[in-house]
Amino acid sequence: MTTPSGALADAARTALKAPSVFNTQPWRWHIDGDTMTLRAERDRALPATDPDGRLLLLSCGAALHHARVALAAAGWHAMVERLPDPADPELLARLTFTGARPADAQAERVAAAVGLRRTDRRSYGDRPVTEAQLTALRRVVEAEGAYLHTVSRDQVPMLAISTELAGAAEQRDPRYREELEHWTHRPAEAGDGVPLNTAVEPVLRRVPVRDYAQDGVAGLQAGAGYDAGAEYVILFGLTDRPADFLRGGEALSALLLAATADGLATEPISDSVEVAWPRHLLRGLLSDIGEPYVAVRVGYPLDSADLPPVPRRADAISIRTDS
Repeated sequence: MTTPSGALADAARTALKAPSVFNTQPWRWHIDGDTMTLRAERDRALPATDPDGRLLLLSCGAALHHARVALAAAGWHAMVERLPDPADPELLARLTFTGARPADAQAERVAAAVGLRRTDRRSYGDRPVTEAQLTALRRVVEAEGAYLHTVSRDQVPMLAISTELAGAAEQRDPRYREELEHWTHRPAEAGDGVPLNTAVEPVLRRVPVRDYAQDGVAGLQAGAGYDAGAEYVILFGLTDRPADFLRGGEALSALLLAATADGLATEPISDSVEVAWPRHLLRGLLSDIGEPYVAVRVGYPLDSADLPPVPRRADAISIRTDS
């Protein structure tokens, strides 16, 4: 018979597969009986790339959504409290197990996509993403308390410019280059980081893709496509408060999993929100009505070959056991 702590542990293990900036996985789960807490691990922050911790909170929010989906798909329910203690800002969420309920069919569909989702930096082909698919993605984002802007064709050059400007500014910063080097050359036992075999060679793209290989050799070729059928969306909120970034991360997870379940490939593009001036340009694409959290490329890849697995850290979960 599944115990509350067992159900929560299963959800935490599912949450290990959530996306995070540079695959830092900057969170820790602790399970104590019928309660599970999510804490930020600031020693996994990126002071140069993410000085304000915006992407750290988005990453943790994505992990929280993964855990919520796993519980719902398994037929369990938990009460979620976000930022429950103002005196403890690293405590991001508390989940209290409240019992069984009928398994949610939509959650089951989305949960099945957790093991399939990968960040696909390869080129996408000419097959278009439909308006119906974009509408469905917008709805799942809004259900999580955030918003989604589809970048129009005439706005794509500005997205490309903002991403290019951000990338150039970061490359001039030795602290950024050190961070990238650190997180792309992790020991295998660390269970984190971006292995070079998942990096994609730099080629001309509609919107630039971050070069993780730097002076090394990328493990993947971009392919012959030019992202002609891809769509670019900007996930945004109305403020830059921590609570909204956390909800934004939950919305990002919902978007990525829903897209994967629909057969789409995805690539979060955080470069242009990492630097102040390019981020200001993204606000312009939103008509200054919101705060951009992250851009995402969505489309159909030309290459159907499986992407290399990305490491996950099993030590991000602790369970209290009574002696």
